[in-house]
Amino acid sequence: MIRLFKVKEKQKELAENANGGAPIKKQTAGELRLHKDISELNLPKSCTITFPNGKDDLMNFEVSIRPDEGYYFGGTFLFSFQVSPIYPHEAPKVKCKTKVYHPNIDLEGNVCLNILREDWKPVLNINTIIYGLYHLFTEPNYEDPLNHDAAAVLRDNPKMFESNVRRAMSGGYVGQTFFPRCI
Repeated sequence: MIRLFKVKEKQKELAENANGGAPIKKQTAGELRLHKDISELNLPKSCTITFPNGKDDLMNFEVSIRPDEGYYFGGTFLFSFQVSPIYPHEAPKVKCKTKVYHPNIDLEGNVCLNILREDWKPVLNINTIIYGLYHLFTEPNYEDPLNHDAAAVLRDNPKMFESNVRRAMSGGYVGQTFFPRCI
C-alpha cells in the first residue's frame, strides 16, 4: 500500500517537472457547462456579472441587477451564485446580498424563484436564472412569498407597498426593519 503512494507521488513529481510547474487541473463537467453558459450570456443592459475571486473561479460569481422599470426602478441588487460541481443537474445556490423589502426575497437573502427549486431542469442555464431574478423585480409575486408581510401589503395595498419599497431603497425603516440605501 505504501509503495502505491510512493509511485503516485513520483508520477506527480515527474508530471510537474515535465510541465514546468503544477499539473493542469482537469475541469469537471459542471465547470465546462458553466463556462459555456457564461460565454453565451445575453444579459439585459441593467444586469452585470463579476467574478470576485477572479476568472479562475467560475463556480462563484455575483450578478448585479438594476431594474429599469417597476417598483424597484433605480435600485441596485447584488446576488451571489454558488454553482455545484454537478451543475446542471443541480440548480446553483443563489442569495441576495442586498437587504431588500420584497415578497419573494426574505431578510436573510433567500430567493423564492421556482426555477431554483422544484422547476429546475438541466436544460435551464445561468441566463434563464438571471432573467428570472430580473423578473422578480419587475413583477413581484405575492402568491408564493418568502416575506409574508411584504406579500400581504402588495396584495392588499399596492400604493403602500410602493411607498414601503421606496422607503427601504432610500435607506430607512419599514416596520421594525432597517434597510440600507440601495439607490
